[in-house]
Parts: sequence; C-alpha cells; structure tokens
Amino acid sequence: VGLHNHGFWRPKPLLDTARFTLSFNSWHRKNHQDSQALWKHEAVQKYLETLSKEYQQVSHQLSADSLNDFEQRALRRRCADLSPIAAAFQEIKEAEREVQELEAMCTELDSRDEKQLLELALEEKESLDKKMNMLCRKLFQLLVPKEKYDKSPVILEVTAGRTTGGDICQQFTKEMFEMYQSYADYKRWTFDIMNYVPAEIGGLHHAAAHISGENVYRHLKYEGGTHRVQRIPETGMSSRMQRIHTGTMSVIVLPQPEEVDVKVDPRDLRIDTFRAKGAGGQHVNKTDSAVRIVHLPTGLAVECQQERSQQMNREIALRTLRAKLYQQVIEKQLSQEQSARKLQLGTRAQSERIRTYNFTQDRVTDHRISYDARNIKEILSGKEALDKLINRLLEFAEIEAVTQYLENLQALEEGG
Repeated sequence: VGLHNHGFWRPKPLLDTARFTLSFNSWHRKNHQDSQALWKHEAVQKYLETLSKEYQQVSHQLSADSLNDFEQRALRRRCADLSPIAAAFQEIKEAEREVQELEAMCTELDSRDEKQLLELALEEKESLDKKMNMLCRKLFQLLVPKEKYDKSPVILEVTAGRTTGGDICQQFTKEMFEMYQSYADYKRWTFDIMNYVPAEIGGLHHAAAHISGENVYRHLKYEGGTHRVQRIPETGMSSRMQRIHTGTMSVIVLPQPEEVDVKVDPRDLRIDTFRAKGAGGQHVNKTDSAVRIVHLPTGLAVECQQERSQQMNREIALRTLRAKLYQQVIEKQLSQEQSARKLQLGTRAQSERIRTYNFTQDRVTDHRISYDARNIKEILSGKEALDKLINRLLEFAEIEAVTQYLENLQALEEGG
C-alpha cells in the first residue's frame, strides 16, 4: 500500500500477475495445502490484515471534502476492489470463531461422556469446516487476478499418439473427445466440431472443436497436455495377448477472443481440395469437398471436411487459420506467465504426461496435483466427476498463485 504526495491512497492491483509465474511444477511440496490450510498461514493473515486496514482508511478518505474529482474516482475504484475482500475476510473470521467455540464444546461434551450431543456437535463442526473451506476458496478467487482470456471460447484439439498396440491411442482419443463434448453439454456450452479425422478401426486420429459459453477457457485451460492411457485392448490382435498396453494422446486448448481480426494475404495461401473420408476409409461423398489451407509464411496448416459444401469447408478452414494466427499473438502475451503450447505439450514425451487413465485399476491420476479419482467411466462421461477434478485443479492453481505471490512479497521485504 502506498500514498501519493497529496495523501490519498493509490489504486494498485491486488496480486500483480507479472510478479509470479503460475506453474504446477513447484507445487509438489511435502504437505499439499487446501484453501483453509493456506488461510492459516501467517503471511496470508498479515497480507489480509493490511488490505482490511487499507479498506478502512480508503473508506475514511472518501468522506474528506478536500478531494478533487480525480482523487475521488481513484479512491472509489480502490474501495470497490477492496470491499468484497474485506467482507469475505470478516466472514471467515466470524466462521473461525464459531469453529473454535464448537471445538471447546466438543471437548467439554467428551469429558462428560455426552455421546449424543457430542455427535451432533461434531456434525455441525464438519458442516462449518466445509463452509470455511468454501469461504476461503471464495476469498482467494477474489485475490487472484482474472486471466485475460478466462471468459473466452476455445479451440480444443485432440491428437492420437503412437504406440505399439496400434489402435489403443486412437480409441482413447475418441473417448477423450467425446468426454469433452459431454462436458460441454453438462456445462451448457456450445460444441461445434471443426474437424474430425476418424481412424480405420473405429478410433480417432485427430479432431478439433470450437467451444463457447460461460468461462470456457477458465475451466479447460489446464486440460491441455499429454494424457496417458493404460488398458488391455478390447479389440484387435493385441487384445488376444491380454496384457496392459500404454498409449498417449495430446490435448491443446487455445483461447479464442470473440474478435479475431487477422488479415491474411490470399497470395500467402495454398489451398488444396480432396475427398472427405469416413470410418474405414470410405468416401463420404464423391466430390472434392474437403479443404486444406496452408499458410506459407508460417507453415500453419488447417483442414475441414465436416460440411458437404466445399465453400463452407473453405470458410471454416479460413476462420480456423485466422484464429491460429491470432493465437501466435496471444502466446507472445502469455509467454511471460506461461506459454500455452509449451505448458500443454512439452515434447509430448510420456514423462511429461499430465494425467494417467489406468483402466485396470479403475483410477485417474492427475500428476500435477497428485490427485486420484476412482471410476474412470464417471470421468469419461464428462459430467460431475470430471467437473470435480477440474475444479480441484483450479483450486490448486489459485492456492499456488497466492502462495507464490506472498513468497515473492516476503523476499522483496527481506531484501529491503
């Protein structure tokens, strides 16, 4: 918190995203924290006390008659920033007091052997603990700055990896694409398939979809990366061996701001047409309706074969190309915090996997947060179980952001 020469409070961001890099790599600490555990950290308490005092002082400053219009506007903006944080801070303090009173009551009831009353008190304490965690999560969401593209629609691409065993990757890629399609339906988003290249044995080589709706990129931004599958194949030659095969597929999630205005010189394009293909290599139609466009200066290539009309496929492919060219601009902006493609893909090596789907053990493991979920079918159904996993990732990201910021702040203070 700082003062101008004229004595009024200077508005500034709560958490400056340029001051830290959001990364899961540093999150493998000995004791994984949740929102409530972080709330109890001394540095967090100190920081929130500072913000709460600043809110009181800003509110007091606003009542002064000597402020000019510029100073009034600056103070109102800062007051609007701090008000929900100060309110959440007080709400958690009150809930914390209630928890302490209940703990004291539980100790007394236990000493008097009042089992029934103790059981009721413990139930109430469990309910209060959940409320505390929810309030802490809400507070940290207020503290962590919203990413520029959190509300943006996305282009989601899936690509099958390669492995001995053949069709395991393609089948898994199809299941993953259908999972995200179901998740979009669960979240009431719009899911428009832009490209779909099926494999010959019923799987999927590559697909892309445009997903739009409320906070799409916020929920899907950590899905990008290499996903690993471990299972005994159900079909094909490898299924007869009854041995576990390992395969991978990759997901890329690219934010797409609504206004994508990139000028493309027609002379920089090479446009090829070919016949669209369906499963088993059979032609969907007998005309060259599918379109592939290559942007010669960058080497970017896109294709579309979803529509029967070559003109419609051409328009969709051009729109996708503009979006990918615009993505290069976005990535330059993101590179200071995290490079979208680098974070999501790495070298596509199995060692860089973000998640493993082990069918034989019926377990999904997210390696970035050491989180295990049972019942793969529920995850792949793209509903509540997947939403829970994604929200767990978001919570860890928020905690990591706050933790890193406070660590940097402490380092600056110690450095003078």
